Amino acid sequence: QVQLVESGGGLVQAGGSLRLSCAASGRTFSSYAMAWFRQAPGKEREFGAAISGSGGTTYYADSVKGRFTISRDNAKNTVYLQMNSLKPEDTAVYYCAKLRAGVVFRLLSARNVDYWGQGTQVTVSS
Repeated sequence: QVQLVESGGGLVQAGGSLRLSCAASGRTFSSYAMAWFRQAPGKEREFGAAISGSGGTTYYADSVKGRFTISRDNAKNTVYLQMNSLKPEDTAVYYCAKLRAGVVFRLLSARNVDYWGQGTQVTVSS
């Protein structure tokens, strides 16, 4: 069982920045890949960014590439999402996710997740 707790969401103006954090329970954090997804009102949950267990490999959706950065600190059991140049269309609930073993990042979807955090709201005003 893995518990994921997100923090860092809030209200920001367009062009601003936020950093989300996700703290994971357990002693095997470095052994599994993690990801961030988001869900806007009335839309399906969509993939945003993923990172391998070691942190050496990252992968981004086209919608956030170049603006968002995923990272992790395995000593703190924490994964981060640095979000820069935020746009109103980035407004959503952001979810931290533990990925199943063997996931291929370029084929990643919500079906590859075995644990979700509770979500944190990010609102970008224009």
